[in-house]
Amino acid sequence: MRQLSAHIAGALRKPLPAPVLEKTKHHVLDTMAAMVSGSRLLPGRKAISFARTLGGARESGVVGSRIVTSAVGAALANGMAAHADETDDSHAASLTHPGCGVVPAALAMAERERRSGAALLRAVALGYDVGCRLTQSLDAYRFREEGHSTHSFGPTFGAAAAAGALVGLKERQVRHLLSYAAQQASGISCWMRDPEHIEKAFDFGGMPARNGVLAAAMVAHGFTGVEDVFSGERSFFVAYGRPGEPQALARDLGSQYEIMNASIKRWSVGSPIQAPLDSLSELIREHGLKGEDVERMVVRVAHQGANTVDNRDMPDICLQHMCAVMLLDGTVSFKSSHDARRMRRPDVLALRRRIELHGDDQLSKAMPSRQGIVELELRDGRKLRHHTRAVRGTPDNPMTRAEVEAKSYDLMAPVIGPTRARRLCDAVWRLERLADVRKLRPLLQERP
Repeated sequence: MRQLSAHIAGALRKPLPAPVLEKTKHHVLDTMAAMVSGSRLLPGRKAISFARTLGGARESGVVGSRIVTSAVGAALANGMAAHADETDDSHAASLTHPGCGVVPAALAMAERERRSGAALLRAVALGYDVGCRLTQSLDAYRFREEGHSTHSFGPTFGAAAAAGALVGLKERQVRHLLSYAAQQASGISCWMRDPEHIEKAFDFGGMPARNGVLAAAMVAHGFTGVEDVFSGERSFFVAYGRPGEPQALARDLGSQYEIMNASIKRWSVGSPIQAPLDSLSELIREHGLKGEDVERMVVRVAHQGANTVDNRDMPDICLQHMCAVMLLDGTVSFKSSHDARRMRRPDVLALRRRIELHGDDQLSKAMPSRQGIVELELRDGRKLRHHTRAVRGTPDNPMTRAEVEAKSYDLMAPVIGPTRARRLCDAVWRLERLADVRKLRPLLQERP
């Protein structure tokens, strides 16, 4: 607890190493782009509509609108927009989507406190460090199997750490902050059954961001609490029925940055679909394939992924549909992955009937590496196969700055316009030189 609280309290005074600074910018831009595009999807629209009813102090902006509300309200709305669909980042070892909880919380508190861009970047990297270590200390995969939502637990603590650092909490106050985060930690993985992604957006992004900012704001206001929530009887780890690994919370803090282990999605689709699209894209590039060339297509992913993306009703989480779209278009864009009407088109349906999805034992054993295999039987008799072992955007195969910008621009330009989308990208790449984060607000608002 001493190590963890001291690290959080002092994080904004420590510059990030150059590679970590660059990677943090990638994730900030990627998450802001998810917020902007998500503001026009159903969960984001619901969140903005709800934020309009909150009132309160004018502290932070709601992305994709002209609403300025409390930091707590802005964090909730922006967190939901950031996970309004399957566009945002992920961290495999911790089973979290850290960006949609941490970045909205950090942005809301940085606006409230008029912090610099450098402070925002350091707070975001801190949030990833704390949030990802939290679920890893619980044995993330077993924790999920017991029904808990790792995606809600870790980001709550990450958001609290980021917001607490930005509001300037001292070491003893950070102890109280962590206790208030622990009291709010919750989430069950029934989100898998959410048909409209609204509750899922709250579970992954809105709730953790709100809880973290609320905890930081209360402690900054003078709230006190328990100083050792992670130890002793009736502690956090006791409450969740396991000894856990509390030492993991502070292990290698300041030398190993978890944001370096986080992944950015190349394609705006569910995580289990990333590897198959990578494989299919490579086969199309190498052989010039079109939809009419394919007689049969077999896709293999881990059993856990197959259960999530098999013939779903939403286009961006339906593997068969997204593979059909890529075969027809040669690629997948944000627009094509969210075109629900296209799921009923005869050419798409005809191709989908030739696509099979199978859970694979060996690919399940490879988890948390989300690998995928695509096997094609062509009408000219050829058989092709491609195995993606390292998905583009993962730590073993990272995206370049140009690729992150291209993805982000594609998400943002239809909402805020091409000029402002380009200006926002440029602003994030220079973020460490920005004196006041509020200067980003006009770029994140809806067009007049």
